[in-house]
Amino acid sequence: MESPKEHFTERLRNMELIRKKKKIFLAVRVPAIVLLMIMTALGSCSIKYSFSGASISPEVKTFNVQYFQNRAPLVQPGLSQFLTDALIDKCKGQTSLRYVTNIGDVSFEGEINDYNTRPLTVAADARAAMNRFTIAVKVKFTNSVDPDLSFDQTFSRYEDYDSNQELSQVEKELSDKIIEMIVEDIFNQAFVNW
Repeated sequence: MESPKEHFTERLRNMELIRKKKKIFLAVRVPAIVLLMIMTALGSCSIKYSFSGASISPEVKTFNVQYFQNRAPLVQPGLSQFLTDALIDKCKGQTSLRYVTNIGDVSFEGEINDYNTRPLTVAADARAAMNRFTIAVKVKFTNSVDPDLSFDQTFSRYEDYDSNQELSQVEKELSDKIIEMIVEDIFNQAFVNW
């Protein structure tokens, strides 16, 4: 037969065990429930993220890029098509948006408005030591889902090259690099809203 002291001790142990279980439940389960609620709330946000850093509303499903005319004083054949294709490829590769030939939820249009080379530095014999090759593109971006994100802006980039070289020797390589940088700038302005 159990003595009252043993019965009391056993009951005290059981109460202590129940109290520890409650602490463990609160310490483990409650944060898990809170975390689950936070994840659910964030999952229902209206911004879609991608690995490229682009944040695009889930309501935006399509994009369009109009042909960029070359209206620069010096026209390089093929540059308009190269720029247009590069922007289409960037949007296709970095977003889940579908390209359409008519007006999309977001649309790009514009023109190449500068394509030039200028002396940058002058050497001791009064000849240019370096030249700067510049391309500028005027872009109108229209976001029909969120018009506040639309813009009309000129993007300009340049590359320097040694004046001992003719532009024709470095033009293809430099224009490819410049167009790549401009396309990145346009894409970031349109979709990376940090």
